[in-house]
Amino acid sequence: MSYAGDVEPSEAYAALERDPRAVLVDVRTRPELVYVGYPDLGRIGKQIVAVEWQQFPTGQVNPGFVEQLAANGVPPDAPVYFICRSGGRSRFAAMAATAQGFTEAYNVAHGFEGPTDPSGQRGTVAGWKVAGLPWRQS
Repeated sequence: MSYAGDVEPSEAYAALERDPRAVLVDVRTRPELVYVGYPDLGRIGKQIVAVEWQQFPTGQVNPGFVEQLAANGVPPDAPVYFICRSGGRSRFAAMAATAQGFTEAYNVAHGFEGPTDPSGQRGTVAGWKVAGLPWRQS
């Protein structure tokens, strides 16, 4: 595996809670964060780090992704948990971070909203929100 592995949202939250060095990086676009919502780490005295994996509005992979992690104070030797909508982009982000020297890059399985249900809607099957973890919406 080319990154530290997949973890369930509740496992990621527990790790963020117990390890002061652990960081949650949300790789979704700014519009997704604003309109859909984002994990709220305020109860544990932390904030998410937002760095787009794919840039809005083009969808191009962010060529400065790893540099932006560093610019946002994400140390390469800290446990870093990457999250997106459903776990796809965050998996690629974890792989890219690992390839650039991040030693503990994890993917939050199912992401913030999870996969679609039989009616094509997200947020009912799995993910951060379905796990009942704290989140906010602008």
